[in-house]
Order: sequence, then structure tokens, then C-alpha cells
Amino acid sequence: MLYRKFLKTIVCATALTLTTPFMAMQPAQAGTPADQLVIGMSMNNILTIDPAALTGNDAMDIVVNTYDAVVELDPVQKDKVLPGLAIAWNVSSNGRVITFNLRDGVKFQSGNPVTADDVVWSWRRVVKLNLSQASYWKSYGFSADKIDELVRSPSALTVEVELPTPIDPKLMIYTLATSAGGLVIDSKLAMEHAKDGDMGRDWLNTHTAGSGPFKLGVWRANDVLMLNRDEDYWRGEPKLKRVIMQHMTESQSLRLMLERGDIDIATGLSITDIEALKKIPHIVVDPVLKGNVYYLAMSMKDDHFSNQKVREAVRYLIDYQGINKTIMPNYGVLHQRPVQLGLAATLPEPGYKLDVERAKKLLAEAGYPDGFETTIRVLSDSPFRQIATSVQATLALGGIQAELMTGTGSQVYGAMRERKFEMLVGRGGGGAAPHPHSNLRAIAYNPDNRDEAKLTNFQGWRTSFQNDELNDLIEKASREVNDQKQKELYEKIQSLYEELVPALMPISQVVYSVVLQKDIKDYIPHPSYTTHLRDVYKER
Repeated sequence: MLYRKFLKTIVCATALTLTTPFMAMQPAQAGTPADQLVIGMSMNNILTIDPAALTGNDAMDIVVNTYDAVVELDPVQKDKVLPGLAIAWNVSSNGRVITFNLRDGVKFQSGNPVTADDVVWSWRRVVKLNLSQASYWKSYGFSADKIDELVRSPSALTVEVELPTPIDPKLMIYTLATSAGGLVIDSKLAMEHAKDGDMGRDWLNTHTAGSGPFKLGVWRANDVLMLNRDEDYWRGEPKLKRVIMQHMTESQSLRLMLERGDIDIATGLSITDIEALKKIPHIVVDPVLKGNVYYLAMSMKDDHFSNQKVREAVRYLIDYQGINKTIMPNYGVLHQRPVQLGLAATLPEPGYKLDVERAKKLLAEAGYPDGFETTIRVLSDSPFRQIATSVQATLALGGIQAELMTGTGSQVYGAMRERKFEMLVGRGGGGAAPHPHSNLRAIAYNPDNRDEAKLTNFQGWRTSFQNDELNDLIEKASREVNDQKQKELYEKIQSLYEELVPALMPISQVVYSVVLQKDIKDYIPHPSYTTHLRDVYKER
């Protein structure tokens, strides 16, 4: 469906300067260079640029513009698959083998040719290293001991992926189009920097080895990142000479710099500043509905939240309507289901509301008539801090005294990945692909709840939430090829998820509001966080 059209429908319903050496030479208020794009954004959660190790969406803007995928998803019609490094692909009659035919003559930025062996090496590497992106592959049944025989290259320009379990092949194709783990790495260059069997992991944390339109120039963590165009890019030379990403978290500073023309694009602005910028003629606000959610998570390793009645009490101590009315405009829209809005299988909203008396009764039944003390981890960025502050206040009405613990992405999500937290306000839940499984795999599925399993990309594992019946239904739905039967299974899964009172409670579906100068052309923010900059230019 047309996601951007859908977004417009629901939205209607509801004095600093850059100090980097790249900008210091620019005269005040002169605007950015015509052939350079300057982006102001938070880089708190950019911990690595190794495609196999990405854990959040913020780094996707970097890797999708330095690497290529075999296929891509259309930014407007999200379920439409487009060619990338592959010119064609087909699925075998039994639905178990996907064959990709690659373009001939494509080269990496190093000058090495892009071959089927590079594609196979890149995908095998994800599973063998067992980094965060491996969770997608493992959920489909791939394992390190079987990956070599299942992902193969019969010829220099042919790649085959044999599915180890009978799943809907669309899921695999969507994953390769939207996940960082589907990107293709220059295997020769990466292996030149390999050490101790890491397949180039240490080097790729801070370097790129792709065939994309831009190559990494400079990266200073939580400061600045610069991408330079590859003049020999196989699709044609990018129109922009350079892309500069500047770490900025202060909304007022971003607003002032947009007004002055000191930056071209900004994300993470406050509601007040976005609304003010909408009134400026040379500024455009471009919102796009993403498939993931803002949520409140609880760890079921904590004695309090292992109790279902406590989790249910928390469910009624969140002011969903107030948060979405006062905090989330330009950031999100009210959504309380694990499956993203706009899909045929998505059930109507359950209608949870703040109900303090009901929550107090549940807490008393759980053995906590006077409540208890806990902590909420949260990023200091907007709107995370504001959501957490609201939740802190309404939890207190029920007797739960929660201390806010703000931090960087590595501190907040790092604690969640290590299962060392109590409560957490975050953003995630899959949804890159236009399919219910994309959300449920991330939010609800947890095939192995042991600490040593380290299924860090599954929020079910992070929160220690596991239910065998739910897992079985999710697996069954992923194998069902009949659309109506599959839809009925996904509806059943959502009802069961609600009944179980999960440890992760969706509050709002993400709206990604990009604010940009009006003369920026062909910039299309992608619903799957795979926004390509290869065709962007300035009309000056």
C-alpha cells in the first residue's frame, strides 16, 4: 500500500554554528555548499558501522549509502521489491530456493569486482560471527554449521539461498532488502584486515568496504561523520560531492541552523520547533510512517515484572492518549498492537487507557499494595525523555516509584541487550518489512530464553518474555502461504499476545519527521530506514 498516503491520513486525524573544519570556512548565513548535504542528527546510538553488527536504525543512513543490497524496497510502495545488485530473482516451485542473478561489471569502491562469492561471504559472515543481524537469519532456521551449504554461488553471477525451513519466501527477500545484514561487503578488502578469525570485524567497525554511492571519509564518534561520493559508482556519479552528518541533540540549535541555512536536513527536533519551522517558507517538514514503535519495556528477570498482575497494572498506569496528544505529534501516532498499522492482519486498537484504581487493585492482588521502587532507563533525546517522564509520573499514581536513568545508546540499549535493566523506554520492534512477521519476530518471538543464547536483536529475549504457544503460532504463520489463513493466524497471535500481558508495551508507532530546506530535491525518507542519497541534489 502507499504508506506515505496512509501517514498523511492519520496525521491529519490526530545560536550555534557548526564547528567542524568542513563548515568553519563557510561565511555566516551563507548557506551550505550546493554540492554538499549537511545533516544535523543525534549520533548517540551509532556504535558501529559493520553491517553485520548494527543494532539500531540510526546507523542505517550510513551503511545503506556506502554498501549495496541485492534488492531494495520502493520508498513509497513499501511492498514493491526493486532491483539492486541483482537484476532478477526467482523462487523455486517448492518455495525453498531463492535464486538471484547479479549484474555484471559492478565494482566495489576498492576496484575489486562484485561477485557472487562476495554476496555469499557477506551473508555467511553474518551468521558465523553471530552478531546482532544474525537474529533475522536464525529466526528462519539458518545456523553457523549449515550456512555454507544453504547460501551458495553456482556461478560468478548467481547466488542461491536455500531456506532451511518452509517459510514464506517473501520474508527472506524482504529481510535482504531492509536489514543491514543483507548488504554486500568487499570480501577481499575486509579479509586483508582480518585478525584472529574475526572476518574483518574490528576493522569494519570503523571502516567501510562497499560498492555504494558514497565512501567513508571521516568519522569521529558523537561528533561528525563525512561521506565522499564515489565518482565511479555503477549507477552513475552521485549528484552530491559530500554528505556531512553532524552530531547535534539540542532542538533549538537545530532549528536556528535550519533557519539560517547552516544545515540542510535535521531530525530529532521538538514538537514546538517543528511546528515553528512549518511556518518558514524555505523549510519543509516531511513525515513518514515507520513500522516500529516507541515502547515501555520491563525485564521479567526482575521479580516485580515476572508477575503478570504487575505487568497488567503497568499497562493501566500509562497515559497513552496524553502522551500521544502532547508529546508524540511529529514523532508518532497512538498504537498499542505489536503489528504495524496499515497491514491487513493488524487488529483494531485494544483501547488501553490510564486507569489508576484498576492498577492499584492489580498491584494489591500481586502483593504490592503500597507499590515498589524501580528504575527506568532512557535516552536523553526527544521524545524518549518526555515519554519516560510521563510514565514516571503516572506510575507514581499507582505507588510505583521509578527513578529515571538517562544515558547514551550504548548505556541504555546496552543494558537491555545484556538483560540488566528493570524498565526502559525505547524505540524498536522491527517493522522494516511490510509483513506482520517483521514486527513479531522482533517483539514477541523468543525461541531460546537462556542468557547464553544472546538473541540480542529480539526484544522478547531482551525482556525475558517467552511463551511456547506464541512461538509456535509465529512459526506456523511464517510458513503459511495462503493469505487468508496467514491473516487469521496473525490475528490469533495478537490476541494471545494481549492476553499474556507482554513485557513490552507499544505506546506509539513511529513517525519519522525529517525537516529540510525546500531546495533539497529527490530526498525521500524511507519507511524502512533505508533512505538512499544517491539521487539527492540541491536546486540552486
